[in-house]
Amino acid sequence: MKKTLISASVASVLTLASFGALADGPSFYGRLDLAVTNSDTGATTQNGKSGTVFENNFSHVGVKGSESLTNNIDVIYQMEFQVENTTNSGETFKARNTFLGLKSQAGTVLVGRNDHVFKQSEGGVDIFGNTNADIDRLVAGQDRVADGIWYYSPKIAGLVTLNATYLMEDNYIDADDKDAVASYDAQYALSATIGDKKLKAQNYYVAAAYNTIKGIDAYRGVAQVKLGDFKVGGLFQNTESQTTDQEGNSYFVNVAYNLNGVNLKAEYGMDEAGFGKYYQNSVPKVDGSKVIGTDINVQSITVGADYKISKSTMVYGHYAMYEGDHKVAGNKIDLKDDNVFTVGLRYNF
Repeated sequence: MKKTLISASVASVLTLASFGALADGPSFYGRLDLAVTNSDTGATTQNGKSGTVFENNFSHVGVKGSESLTNNIDVIYQMEFQVENTTNSGETFKARNTFLGLKSQAGTVLVGRNDHVFKQSEGGVDIFGNTNADIDRLVAGQDRVADGIWYYSPKIAGLVTLNATYLMEDNYIDADDKDAVASYDAQYALSATIGDKKLKAQNYYVAAAYNTIKGIDAYRGVAQVKLGDFKVGGLFQNTESQTTDQEGNSYFVNVAYNLNGVNLKAEYGMDEAGFGKYYQNSVPKVDGSKVIGTDINVQSITVGADYKISKSTMVYGHYAMYEGDHKVAGNKIDLKDDNVFTVGLRYNF
C-alpha cells in the first residue's frame, strides 16, 4: 500500500513537472482604469456624456498562456473581456482580444478576435491611448475585429517584421440576404515594422501599414524614437471611404519627457478626413443622418502627465482641446469646441 502511494506521488510530481516545463500559464491578469472627466460636449468621452462624469477606460480581465506541442511549435491562447460594471453601462462584459494560435520559427498564426495589424502598427506612439484623448478621436482604423486570421512573421534579417490580418468574408455576409456583404470590399490589413515598439531592445520604431477593413481604404506611417529621457513620435494617415467621396489626411506629432519618474506628455493633432470620433460626434444630424461636410479642418492639443506609484499602479491626468470646422453646401460652419479635463487611476494585476 505504501509503495503504491509512493509510486502514485512520484508519478504525479513528474507529471506536474513535465507539464510545467511544456506550458506557460494559464495566467490570470486584468486592469481597473477609472477616471473623473469634465467635458464641454461629450464628443470624445467614453460614454458620450458632457459635464462631470466617471469614465471606465477599458477595464478588463483575461487569461492567457501557451503550451509546447513539439520542439518547434507552441499553441498559444488568450481570452479577454472588458468589464463595465463600474459605471452606468447596459453591458457588464464586452468582447476583447480572444484567440487561439500556433507559434513556430516560421512565425505566429492566430484565429479569433484581435486588434488588426493596421491598428497595432501604432506601436507606442499613441501616448494618450485608451483614454478620451486616444488617436481614434481623430483617425479611423483603430478597430478590434473578429472572425479573422492573423500572421506575424519572425524578424527578417533581425530587423523587419511582416504582419497581416484577413477577415473571413462569409462570416460578414448578411444571413437574410446572401448577396449583401456588409464588409464593402475584401477586408484585410497589412503592416511592416522595424525596431521595438517599447523602445527597449532598440531606441526606435518605424511602421508602414495598409487597411481595407470596415469600409475604408487607409494607409499610415508611424515613427518614434527615444533620445535620452525624451520620446518623440509621429503618425501620418490617409483615409478614404469605399462608398462615398469622403477622403483626407490626418497626422499627429508628440513628445514625452521623463522627469524624475513623472512622464510629461504633449501632442498636436490635425485631421482633414473626418472619420474620427470627435468629428463624427460633433456634426449635426438631419432626419437622423449625419451631415458630413467638405473641407474638414479639425485640430487637437493635448497635454498631460502620468506617474507610477508602484509597478502596478499609475495616476494620470490630461487636458485635451478639440476644435474644427467644415463646409456644408459651400458655407463654412464651426464645430463645437470640446475642452476635456481628466484625472484617473490605473491598476494592473
